[in-house]
Amino acid sequence: MIEIIILSFIQGVTEFLPVSSSSHLIILSNYINFENQSLSIDVSLHIGSFLAVIVFFRNDIINFMKNKELFLKIIVSSLPVMIIGFFLIKSNFIDKLRNIEVIGWTTLIFGIILYISDKYKIKKTISKDFNFFSAIVIGLFQILSLIPGVSRSGITITAARFLNFKRYDASKISFLLSIPTLGAVSIFGVKNIVFSESIEFSILNILSIIISFLFSYVTIKFFLKYIQKFSMNLFVVYRLFLGLTLITLYYLKY
Repeated sequence: MIEIIILSFIQGVTEFLPVSSSSHLIILSNYINFENQSLSIDVSLHIGSFLAVIVFFRNDIINFMKNKELFLKIIVSSLPVMIIGFFLIKSNFIDKLRNIEVIGWTTLIFGIILYISDKYKIKKTISKDFNFFSAIVIGLFQILSLIPGVSRSGITITAARFLNFKRYDASKISFLLSIPTLGAVSIFGVKNIVFSESIEFSILNILSIIISFLFSYVTIKFFLKYIQKFSMNLFVVYRLFLGLTLITLYYLKY
């Protein structure tokens, strides 16, 4: 139960903050051997996050039915990472990057890039300025999130800030883009579970979904309130500290 809470916390909190959820889970698995960290649990954690963003942005999703152009922009922006991700995962290329050295450098470098982007002037909003050009640019940036340590939310917020979107609007774009991405990950994961005879769905999976949902929902709510008053500096400092620590540990070891 403690393991499920820890994994749910990491997934729920780091999925939506610009710090990379996958890298934290990889780091954890390198130093702690969790008995319950399996494919079905990982899928359950993502389902919890997916449901949280659906519930939190339920009004925006309902508005998609009225504003089909915004819906299309979200889809267009999500297609690049889904298509490229499908082929990279199939080729096992991403697995080769799942190591402390890569995560250390990407956490550090993209933390610096996030800091630079956050210094851009605050001008644009979703309602007035989120056009197809912006959607495509942010979508292309999102491909980089396939590299462990980059952070999907971090790179999409970075891209939106470079395009001069306000912090709140940049964050909201990032969260809306997480819906098709998390949905695809959840569906793909469920498919693998269904076609795998060795994987069983248990009460731990239900708990993982519920707890991940709660942590994800609270994180989204907190972050959107936080970002209206403060800059990204807190997350930049955290990334710099984490990145430098991982790089130091890796090169001291080798």
